[in-house]
Amino acid sequence: MQCKKSPPMAALGSAALRCVVIGSLAVLAATAQAEPQGMRTGRAELKSAGPLAFGPDAVLFVGDSADGSILALATGDTKPGKAPPADIKAVNDKIAALLGTTSDQILINYAVVNPLSKYVYLSVTRGRGPEAQPVLLRTNAKGQLEELRLDKIAHAKSALPNTPEVGKKGAGGREMRMDSITDIEFSAGHVIVAGLSNEEFSSKLRSIPYPFAAPDAGASVEIYHGSHGRFETNSPVRTFVSYDIAGEPYILAAYTCTPLVKFQLSDLKPGNKVVGTTIAELGNRNRPLDMVIYRKGSGAAANDFILMNNSSRGIMKMSTQGIAQMEAITARVPETAGLPFETLADLKGVEQLDRWDDATAMLLIKGDSGSVDIRTLALP
Repeated sequence: MQCKKSPPMAALGSAALRCVVIGSLAVLAATAQAEPQGMRTGRAELKSAGPLAFGPDAVLFVGDSADGSILALATGDTKPGKAPPADIKAVNDKIAALLGTTSDQILINYAVVNPLSKYVYLSVTRGRGPEAQPVLLRTNAKGQLEELRLDKIAHAKSALPNTPEVGKKGAGGREMRMDSITDIEFSAGHVIVAGLSNEEFSSKLRSIPYPFAAPDAGASVEIYHGSHGRFETNSPVRTFVSYDIAGEPYILAAYTCTPLVKFQLSDLKPGNKVVGTTIAELGNRNRPLDMVIYRKGSGAAANDFILMNNSSRGIMKMSTQGIAQMEAITARVPETAGLPFETLADLKGVEQLDRWDDATAMLLIKGDSGSVDIRTLALP
């Protein structure tokens, strides 16, 4: 039976009424598919766009430090596949052309790979100063860039409690609000958020259940910083990954100057003050930028590695063998100590990295001329 435009409900017969009901159910089903649990369709607002992470069903989480919130976006990019390798030269120039500006007015803040489609997603700032605008971009099947439009998209937002007040300055004169979200990751049904709060022990690791519920106040985290020779509570985690150690879930977190610290996830309860275990000092005058964990080999020969890119010390590669037994660093160290590492001298200027697949990494590389490329290469 084919349903046609019907008269008012009171005038409908049973067959026509059945068509209206079926049609209404179809609309409801389509809406449910378009709006994942806890989301609504409409304009998604961003004040800034920083760290990115993917969750289930290609939901993209965006850290908005200026707003003090995490935005979840249903990208619809759920078709599994193997996109062409994301090798794009002078991607900053291409972004500028797409957004109608010049490359000196573009800042690429973060880059991640959608684990389903293998497309690369970028958070970008267009412009400088108070007029700067956040933009989200992604690659497509042709290896080109396109904007992820936010004017009509299924989304949800979670506001973080106790974020630093706008305008408050921290060490070095940096505005603390812009460090309220320094990194994010989806793990075991939760969005884990690193950053600063407005509390006395300001360094925080927060856990937000997804679909979004009220975020907890987060755990205040304290570390011993070997190169500084003291305990610290106000330095934010710059990048982190979740990793199981001896069957227990941990967070491996890297800080400026460059301690690597492990926190047991079960300790990070709301309101707790947690002292992490510093397992490596990787050198001062350095800022860690990004970090991934991957596996090489198979069977008994398999081994997990940490790959970390840094502002002034290149890319470091570390084996996780023996990480469970590493003794905590609790005294000043002159340069480096703890977990051994090697520096990959042939990789320079890497600003962002992510796993493209189990054997390949995606790198965002800035050259000496200022040009930025997206490249893929085999994990070392």
